Amino acid sequence: MIQRQEHLKKIELKKQHRLDAGLVSDCFPHVSGMVIHMTYYHNADNPILMERTVNVFPTSYAYFKMECMTKGCEEGGFDLTSVIVKHIKQHKKSLKGKMVCKGKNSDHAHDHASISYEVNIKYSRKKQSK
Repeated sequence: MIQRQEHLKKIELKKQHRLDAGLVSDCFPHVSGMVIHMTYYHNADNPILMERTVNVFPTSYAYFKMECMTKGCEEGGFDLTSVIVKHIKQHKKSLKGKMVCKGKNSDHAHDHASISYEVNIKYSRKKQSK
């Protein structure tokens, strides 16, 4: 019963974070879309845990924290917000990088997971005056 309550609390908190982040169209009105491609790695014989592609639309929440996919990871994840915002401000169309999960996991080492990511940002065309 306690685990269920904790799980529901985490879901509500995540929902609130998304609402607090606002919509992409409000935060970045000149962005018409993004594609975030991530490869998740973990410490195992086969290091690639999964590949994931997230399509971001103007109607999407401007919430760019991706969860760690390692079972048992607490307070981890990969927050792409700062790098995405920085590149949007510079009007860059793509970025690549790597991140290590800073979460706690009693079953695995402190560097139990990482991602490599590529973000492609599409901007709206400016309307020409007649």
